[in-house]
Amino acid sequence: MDTIPITANGARNLEAELKKLKEIDRPRIVHDIAVAREHGDLKENAEYHAAREEQSFCEGRIKEIESKLSRLQVIDITKLNQDGRCVFGTTVSIMNLDDESEITYQIVGEDEADLSQGKISCMSPIARALLGKEEGDEATVNAPKGDIVYEILEVKYI
Repeated sequence: MDTIPITANGARNLEAELKKLKEIDRPRIVHDIAVAREHGDLKENAEYHAAREEQSFCEGRIKEIESKLSRLQVIDITKLNQDGRCVFGTTVSIMNLDDESEITYQIVGEDEADLSQGKISCMSPIARALLGKEEGDEATVNAPKGDIVYEILEVKYI
């Protein structure tokens, strides 16, 4: 069974989602099903079918999260050897050498990746190009439109 790397914050978020699903969503859905059953014929009862579909999704997500939680390898960024290298959990500021645009990413696990929050999966092409490099190094990302070369401006362990 493979372990799943995740930051401490990512693990807390998964645990919070599981708690919400079990303590809030699941009881609400059971109640919705009971109310829909009271409306009579289940074959043509859209509320009942919608609630059952939601229940199926909720139970599937609970099982998925429980499975992931049993395989997590929580990595505490603050306890890493802070030698300036890009590693899982670090926040990296990079500059595209073609257009000199700058962007900052945190390298995280697949379950916590969210580009809108500047969090990229450790399995993404950019993260893979950055991992192991240091401030001042160049990293080449193989993109569909051709190679993109970035300079690592800063590596933070926050």
